[in-house]
Amino acid sequence: QVQLVESGGGLVQPGGSLRLSCVASGSIFSINAVGWYRQAPGKQRELVATITGGHRTNYADSVKGRFTISRDNVKNTVHLQMNNLKSEDTAVYYCNAEDSDYDPPLDSWGQGTQVTVSS
Repeated sequence: QVQLVESGGGLVQPGGSLRLSCVASGSIFSINAVGWYRQAPGKQRELVATITGGHRTNYADSVKGRFTISRDNVKNTVHLQMNNLKSEDTAVYYCNAEDSDYDPPLDSWGQGTQVTVSS
């Protein structure tokens, strides 16, 4: 299993920006999908954005136009650039690496990083 470590969370005012990073312990080059999920207090974990090996991206409707996901297969990192942050973006953000072609199937999670949007 790939170990994932997130960083970059913090406290930001509404309208501000943050850049989350996720570093993998091994190569992510062959991993089909890496992405970001979030979980707010009292709510279920939800998808924020994913990116495939071919750099195809998928975003939750709530973050389209504000967030950008990218992956660097050389540095084994995944970034989430978050702009125009809103209070409803407050959550713990988790990095995920998933590939059902692995044996056993890969589904790794980081420990999470807190993002708080508040004035």
